[in-house]
Amino acid sequence: MKSKKKTFAGVIAAVLVVAALIILGSMLYTVNYMDVVIVKEFEKIVDVKNQPGLYLKAPFIQTVQPIYGGRRIYDIPASDVITRDKKSMIADDYVIWRVVDAPKYYQTLGAVSARAEERIDAAVYNATKNTISSMTQDEVIAARGIELTNMITKESNSDIASYGIEIITAEIKALDLPDDNKNAVYERMISERRNIAAGYTAQGNANAQKIKNETDKQVSITLAEAEKTAEQTIAEGEAEYMKILSKAYNNEDKADFYNYIRSLDAIKASLKGGNKTIMLDKDSELARILYGYQ
Repeated sequence: MKSKKKTFAGVIAAVLVVAALIILGSMLYTVNYMDVVIVKEFEKIVDVKNQPGLYLKAPFIQTVQPIYGGRRIYDIPASDVITRDKKSMIADDYVIWRVVDAPKYYQTLGAVSARAEERIDAAVYNATKNTISSMTQDEVIAARGIELTNMITKESNSDIASYGIEIITAEIKALDLPDDNKNAVYERMISERRNIAAGYTAQGNANAQKIKNETDKQVSITLAEAEKTAEQTIAEGEAEYMKILSKAYNNEDKADFYNYIRSLDAIKASLKGGNKTIMLDKDSELARILYGYQ
């Protein structure tokens, strides 16, 4: 009888321990890093925890809903968009997003990622369509990159904020043209670039010719001034030469000596080549010099 009582007491004790563990387990919950935990009581939010750690809640009555608060990436399917000048383009976006208001995210979307991505898909598509439709095709091509990304991200957030979601970036990873008009657009772009290049070339040639003309003008002026200076210098030299000669031979003896030297120079100049014979009149100045005639 005592044995049966001990066994029964052991079973009761085991049941109590298990029950205590179950109750304790339903009272404890943890918040992981980058998570936000919503505490609900009969589906009503009564508490929100966003710091990592171990917490207590009312057993059985309260439940918890963990929500990841870090960054998530969503690849949006490519879609056709029309520019302001009625040109068709294909935009392929991707989105980086996160939950910034966990209670609102839970209340509006039930904290279901698939529902959030549906809203993001619609918001980003509308933002991309509205942004590109306000620009010409050339403006879209010129703005692609950070400028276009910022425009689409800003408009996307204006539509998605009511769901407790923030779109960190909505970026176009590919912006292309439909195959049927891609070649025509490329040819037009090439033609425009050639026209721009031709304009630069023509302007460069005009500037080069202007510089050449100015240089030629300066050279002509410099040469003219140099020739003028040279002529003046020669004239001054000849005048000085004649002045020196006039002073050197200002009497009859010096003049005769000068005439004698000039005559010798004339004879020397005439004795060129193989012929060394000079025919002189006996009354000539040279004959008088050579033969001593008076």
